[in-house]
Amino acid sequence: MTHRLGVLLIILLTSSLAFTQIPKKELTAFRTSAAVIIDGNPNEEAWKNAAVADHFTELRPTPFKSEDTANATRIFIMYNNEGIYIGGNLHERTKDSIASELIGRDGFGNNDFVGIIFDTYYDKLNGFEYFVTPLGEQMDAKQAPNMNGDSEDFSWNAVWKSAAKIQTNGWSFEMFIPYSAIRFGPKKIQNWGLNIVRRRQKSGQQLFWQPIDPNTNGFLTQEGLLKDLVDIKPPLRLQFSPYMSAYLINDGTAVQKTKKTSTSINGGMDVKYGINQAFTLDMTLIPDFGQVQSDNRVLNLTPFEQRFTENRTFFTEGTELFNKGNLFYSRRIGGEPIHYWDAGNQLKPGESIASNPAQGKLINATKISGRTQKGLGIGVLNAITKPQYAIIENGAAEKRKFETAPLTNYNVLVLDQTMKHNSSVSFVNTNTMRSGKDYDANVSALLFDLNDKTNTWNIGGSAGMSALLNKKGKDVLGYTHSVYLGKTSGQFRFSVYQDLSNATYDKSDLGYFTNNNTMDQGAWLSYRWTKPKSWYNQLRVNLNGFYSRLVSPLDEVKGKEKMYQRAYGNMNANAQSKKLWWVGMNITVNANYNDFYEPRARGRVFSNKGGVGISAWWESNSAKKISYGGQVFIGQGGVFKRKSADMGIFGKVRFNSKFSVDFNINTENANNQPGWADMLYASNPSQKDTVIFSRRNVRSVENTLNIKYSFTNRMGLTMRTRHYWSKVKPVEFYLLDPSGDLVKPGFDYAQNRNQNYNYFTVDMVYTWQFAQGSFFNIVWKDIGEDFTRTFEKNYFKNAGNTLSGQQFNSLSLRVIYFLDYLTIKNRKRTNV
Repeated sequence: MTHRLGVLLIILLTSSLAFTQIPKKELTAFRTSAAVIIDGNPNEEAWKNAAVADHFTELRPTPFKSEDTANATRIFIMYNNEGIYIGGNLHERTKDSIASELIGRDGFGNNDFVGIIFDTYYDKLNGFEYFVTPLGEQMDAKQAPNMNGDSEDFSWNAVWKSAAKIQTNGWSFEMFIPYSAIRFGPKKIQNWGLNIVRRRQKSGQQLFWQPIDPNTNGFLTQEGLLKDLVDIKPPLRLQFSPYMSAYLINDGTAVQKTKKTSTSINGGMDVKYGINQAFTLDMTLIPDFGQVQSDNRVLNLTPFEQRFTENRTFFTEGTELFNKGNLFYSRRIGGEPIHYWDAGNQLKPGESIASNPAQGKLINATKISGRTQKGLGIGVLNAITKPQYAIIENGAAEKRKFETAPLTNYNVLVLDQTMKHNSSVSFVNTNTMRSGKDYDANVSALLFDLNDKTNTWNIGGSAGMSALLNKKGKDVLGYTHSVYLGKTSGQFRFSVYQDLSNATYDKSDLGYFTNNNTMDQGAWLSYRWTKPKSWYNQLRVNLNGFYSRLVSPLDEVKGKEKMYQRAYGNMNANAQSKKLWWVGMNITVNANYNDFYEPRARGRVFSNKGGVGISAWWESNSAKKISYGGQVFIGQGGVFKRKSADMGIFGKVRFNSKFSVDFNINTENANNQPGWADMLYASNPSQKDTVIFSRRNVRSVENTLNIKYSFTNRMGLTMRTRHYWSKVKPVEFYLLDPSGDLVKPGFDYAQNRNQNYNYFTVDMVYTWQFAQGSFFNIVWKDIGEDFTRTFEKNYFKNAGNTLSGQQFNSLSLRVIYFLDYLTIKNRKRTNV
């Protein structure tokens, strides 16, 4: 038996080596001097001499299967002194085989598409991607490695030309990518990594020019080659995007005697300047983020802050370098003022807070990023926020200011050196400097990620330090490290890891941070079947194990194991069926655990029982006009034998290529859930505060509705409506004793700790791209938020109360005009 297990283990560990090496395809670049009109028809004479990429191969659903000749793909590539031309014909038996939907820029939707991927530094790590759909909509992205593998950043946007046309025997396209829309080094003769992807949505096919092995780690590691681009030189890259915006705001939440309606006119500019062939400076001056999508706020019952998605364009575009090491959380810039909650403590008798802005005001932000020919990536981001004040007034209408945030400078520095075999070494530093007496913060980390020459084994990790300077009169230093090892290619893969932060490590000033003094370690194992079998196209099964403990014991915790936090095991699986449905399941078993955070008091612990959770999900074929899916979860466990039952459903109806509606409904229900309820502060400093827990029932419902109508591939109207409702009903109250157990209180605790929270948002956006890189936007936003200690049992009455309550409304108009220095210069020459 032992011998058989050993043989099986050897087979699993070496499975990736059993695959035949895939021959690398090459194209020799062709230079043209002929004029080409980008109209979607690659029929000019110049295309006849272009390099041809054909004979595509499936990745999905059947790896290595050659494409059907009736659906053949032929792509043409050539270049001149200004940029790269790509054209192609994508054949289909009939027009009905083409999937097309107007979805908006960077939205794949229910579309066929073709994409060109260039690895201009040929380092097999960093790439530029350009896609176009049959209706001519564009998508683009930058690709860079992260700790979870390849990562595509679709928030990066370049200005380039494209057109597409649906033909009787398929569809065709043309692209022109100017050198200003891509980065490359100064070599006289350039060799670029190249791959081309085609999606046929209705058949579920994804095909590549250079075949991709799904059992091999990485995507760019398997690229082909575009060679002999001679004497191409990046132009002067100087681009301006001035904007003008106007707002009409009605703030129903404003305090009494304060003007509720206001208007404003704003102006500013984004600047993009190519410092040299590889590095770009981006700057936003007097930015205006008033039209970004509203946050998905929830009733946060955890001891940690809610993490929000970044929707501000400047902090999402081209930031892949700054995300290394997970030290930078861009919502810190312009986020909640550091002394926002201290304003209430400054009130004197008879005073009240007239205003207290919950967000900082950004003055300007600048970032410089790029990569040298030798693979050194450099990123510098700097942002400045102005001082913020709360206005305090008394009954005599006298007002005074309280500074909630000083003038603050935020800085991120990244150095990232790529090496052989898809490996890299990086250094990351974040720095927060505040004027006045407030403390400063600095965090640094060194990262490494190494692969062997077969691209099968991976080892990596990081080591970092944090420094809070002059915090409460002293400097506080902290330490963190992580290390991981795994097999990253083959049908069988695994990873083991450890993450450690000591009790004083703190990256919260410019990073998202929950807790320190923790050592987490775990293992992940995965087996995948990538070739279609009887009922599935692909199938994956994963196993996870996790164990966590404190780094330093808490002396205040008595009578319990002082170091152990939690442990769990998990098994999950997912598969795609032959009918292009997706299904999955998840089983998690939690051991008894010690929660050092839920008590909301340092040195206290809550000892909870373990439990079991089971979930399943499904999703229908998204290529159909009506698609849908859902998920269910049931679980039980904990000291009160909690029972949870969650459910969600979603769906989308595409009436035609222009008009679609989709919805998402999620409900969560938990009975007998233990959780923090209140804190009774001791009047005597020598005594401990009293921590109140409750056995509670929690209900929440989230509804999201999206309506989209596209007039053309450059003009559309969208509306997103979301209503979130959550209520918490304590059934019984308990005291948390020093050992971490819950006991009945020896006194009558009669505080109302009911919670009823509503958050309602509407984001309606009309956008028109009236020229390359230039936009006209009209946005209406409505936000309603309500928190009470009383319940409304009926969902519709509750929603009606929220809608009839205090609302924040804004109607805004914004015009952004893209100006390119070389384009203006060439026009002047033409006119002369």
